[in-house]
This record gives sequence, structure tokens and C-alpha cells, in this order.
Amino acid sequence: MAEKGGSVFVQYLMLTKSNYSIWAIKMKALMRAQGVWDAVVAVSGKVDDTMDQKALTAIYQSIPDDVFAFIAEKTTSHEAWEAIKTNRLGDDRIKEARLQTLKSEFERLKMKDTETIDDFALRMTTIANGIRGLGEKFDETTAVKKILRAVPSKFLQIASAIEQFGDFKIMTMEQVIGRLKVHEEQLRSYVEDNQDGEQLLLTRSEWRARERRRDKSKDKCFNCQD
Repeated sequence: MAEKGGSVFVQYLMLTKSNYSIWAIKMKALMRAQGVWDAVVAVSGKVDDTMDQKALTAIYQSIPDDVFAFIAEKTTSHEAWEAIKTNRLGDDRIKEARLQTLKSEFERLKMKDTETIDDFALRMTTIANGIRGLGEKFDETTAVKKILRAVPSKFLQIASAIEQFGDFKIMTMEQVIGRLKVHEEQLRSYVEDNQDGEQLLLTRSEWRARERRRDKSKDKCFNCQD
């Protein structure tokens, strides 16, 4: 969102076939900032027409032509929003099935030994946003506890320390990820240093072996005097 000459220009995320959850979260935040989100969530009662049209315009600007054709006959932002939601998420049975699938994925989620903290956090956030996008509550504490219990053994020491001394009521996912990334960098530096040391030892060993072979080449055979 940028302001120039008294006018506010908003960069909307374009809706695709696979990004509904992220799109809905960002659109909700942008329309709240513009003061028009109340029109979208209003089910009944009088809604300010100007607010409603601004919200509808914001939705129009963030959808492709095929979706626009689908909601063109909707007269309010609430109707348009709900139509898009139904189109992307399906009816209640499909929605519930998707929700259970995402919850199962979340429960089974484990960080791979070869995976970075950033990559794992992205996987987890994608699932969490999908759950939120389906209307299910997903709080920060759940995400924090999951991260700490899904990391591989090389992170167990720092994870245990965070669990023991941290306050889950105020701890954020970003804070936990930040601490794990510091530990990850320390592990990486340690491994690199050890690899250098092993290479140095290997080189010294090879050097000593060459020296021993050189010394032996000077020995004479007492039988043939060679």
C-alpha cells in the first residue's frame, strides 16, 4: 500500500486456483485497512452503499476474468465474497474433508534432517494458513509447540531449553524460528570447522605416509646389498 498525492494505491494479490487461503487472509487485512471489511461480513442489516461498493471493487481488482464472470451478477461485496469462497472451498462436506486432511498433515508433520528451519517453517505455515482459510481457529501456541516437537535430534537441546524457560502464552512463531535458526547456523559453522580439521589431519597423515615411504626407500637389502 503506497500513498502519492493524497491518493492511496493498493497492490492486491491476484486469486489463483491454488492460493485461496493466502488470498483471503491478505484481502481481509487490506480491506480492514481501507475500512470496508465490515461490508463484506455483514449478513443482514443496512450497509453503507459507498463502503460496500469499495469492498466490491477491491474484490474485482484481485480476481481473474473467469472468476469475475462467475460473480458478475452479485450485487454486494458479501455475496461476491461468499460465492468465491464456495467456489474455491466447495460445500460443507468437501470443506470438512479438506480440513481433516490438513489437520492430519499437520499432526504428521516432521522436519527432515536435510531440511532447513526456513523450509520447514514454510511447510508448516502453508498448512496452518490452509486450516485458517477454512474457518478453523489455529492459534500461535499450537504452531510454537508443533515446531519444537517436530525438529530432528540435532535441535533437541535448544528445543528443550525453549520449552523449559519460554512462556507459551506470549511466545510467537517468529521468535522460536529465530532461535532455532541461530542454533542452525552454529551447527553449520561447527560442521564446517570440523570438516576443515579433518581435511587438515588427512593431509598431514598423507604427508607422514609419504615421508615413511621415502625413508624406507633409503634402506638397503642385506641379502643383495641393493
